[in-house]
Amino acid sequence: MRCVTASPRIRSAKERALTFLNKDGLVATKESTIPVAHLRLIPPPPPRPSCDVECLDAFQKELNYIHRTFLRLGTPASEVEDLVQELFLVLRRLWHEYDAERPLRPYLFGIAFRIASSHQRKYGREVKFGVVKVADPGPGPDDVLESNRARALVLAALEQVPLPRRAVLVLHELDHIPAADVASMLSIPLFTVYSRLRKGRRELDRAIRRILRRVDAG
Repeated sequence: MRCVTASPRIRSAKERALTFLNKDGLVATKESTIPVAHLRLIPPPPPRPSCDVECLDAFQKELNYIHRTFLRLGTPASEVEDLVQELFLVLRRLWHEYDAERPLRPYLFGIAFRIASSHQRKYGREVKFGVVKVADPGPGPDDVLESNRARALVLAALEQVPLPRRAVLVLHELDHIPAADVASMLSIPLFTVYSRLRKGRRELDRAIRRILRRVDAG
């Protein structure tokens, strides 16, 4: 009687069907047990921070800038903290729209400007500056005093510039934002930016001169 043996392909298929993973992490069959290192589990990558965490981190890093911006826009020092918190709520709501490839400060300024404008319209008046306190541990006392006086002088003079022109001055002259970006941020034509800059500079110069004359006379 002629014996018929299974072909290697059939035997291989049978062996694969009987293959199982034993408790030692080895592939086992009825005939052999061989290690398979590539079956080891790879830990998943750490989860990305949530949008809320990213937003809060960005807000905290720029907190001093936000506070300074509201002062420059004419918000009284006693009211700045409330508007800062309002800005955070707006930023959190709009965070999914923010393009992380672009600088954050101009985006924050745009939000601050809208909040300050709304605050001014609500109370129907030009808001007044409070006392400006600037901590600067580096220079000596005389330098700090002069620096504080200069900042206070600029803030007091900016108070006398209407808010639309004040915003352009702060962005372009103090934050060094290009005029084209200022136009985009404030949704105004580039020509309007230059027009407000020219008029705002004249108003700021006159305001500084008036303040200095009063100081000298006093």
